[in-house]
Amino acid sequence: MSDWKPRTKMVHAGVKRSQWGEMAEAIHLTQGFVYESAEAAEARFIEAGRDEFIYARYGNPTVRIFEDRIAAIEGTEDAFATASGMAAVNAALTAILKAGDHVVAARALFGSCLYVLDILKRFGVAVTLVDGLDLAAWAKAITPATRAVFFESVSNPTLEVIDIAAVARLAHAAGALVIVDNVFATPVNSRAVELGADIVVYSATKHIDGGGRCLGGVVCGSRDYIRGPLETYLKHTGAALSPFNAWVLLSGMQTLDLRVRAQTASALALAEAVEAHPAVARTLYPGLPSHPQHALAMAQMGAGGTVVSIELKAGQKAAFAFLNALKIWLISNNLGDARSIATHPATTTHQRLPAEQKALLGITPGLVRLSLGIEDTGDLVADVLEALTVI
Repeated sequence: MSDWKPRTKMVHAGVKRSQWGEMAEAIHLTQGFVYESAEAAEARFIEAGRDEFIYARYGNPTVRIFEDRIAAIEGTEDAFATASGMAAVNAALTAILKAGDHVVAARALFGSCLYVLDILKRFGVAVTLVDGLDLAAWAKAITPATRAVFFESVSNPTLEVIDIAAVARLAHAAGALVIVDNVFATPVNSRAVELGADIVVYSATKHIDGGGRCLGGVVCGSRDYIRGPLETYLKHTGAALSPFNAWVLLSGMQTLDLRVRAQTASALALAEAVEAHPAVARTLYPGLPSHPQHALAMAQMGAGGTVVSIELKAGQKAAFAFLNALKIWLISNNLGDARSIATHPATTTHQRLPAEQKALLGITPGLVRLSLGIEDTGDLVADVLEALTVI
């Protein structure tokens, strides 16, 4: 399997078939497991083998297939699936941190990620937020007390691209772990591990599902980390992925590569179509040469991704008029779906951030985030251009 290309792994990696030889992955809807004897139960609780299970909160055969498949794609030794993307972020950090530890994080984070960092501060973890694009700021903030650095490889919603390799070098020199939220890069365009990430986190709710059907998350990393502190934390705190959701996510992964490549091509076409539009103040898309980190994005991902953000000159009123005029695009707060989705971050996903923090991050009243689906590219571009005429 190590010689297989990622698209092949997305279909076949991790499959374990029962004695019935089923084609699709089986759904094991069970919370407990039966042992042949009391001695066998004792032995399993002392040390369970890789394909031996105790309780669904600790692991499940269907969930294990999903974990093995995403680890194979990401290039890590192991993975642990969680109930949601935020459960994965919380576990990735909390499993290794204690009072007195220090975390350095990029300031451009999803609001819930910032909330998790605030919780850690309440329990004695020191947190320093930096401009993720400023390597000098990272170098100044990282100290021998720094246990981990954390950032989104591509930030939500302003699409800043952080230099993973450069930040990893600074972190590793101080003995810190590098934790990367890689949702916008996707497992298709990901090179985070190759560039120095120790731990990679995904909200599987997004591109991995791709159909708006279920929640899920996953943490990828070394076997010592995954089956050590992370598994210990998760099995006792209960953020387990449902076997049914794991089965849905496995189905989504079969078309993940095809969907993301099609969405990325559409995103570039849309970005090029609106970049010079008179109603648009800024078009943010890493695939455009005008993007400040365009060269870095191409080196790290090889593509611009599936999301375009535009800032309308006339502010929130124009943004709302634009959203309400769209015919194909759906107004929602998700992304990475097969359906195209439009979001107004300042009043939805990032609504609770203080006004000064929104301004610092570039989340203006006129900013609209556009997640490209798999509809016809021409239809999507025409819909956006027509909606822009109403403002």
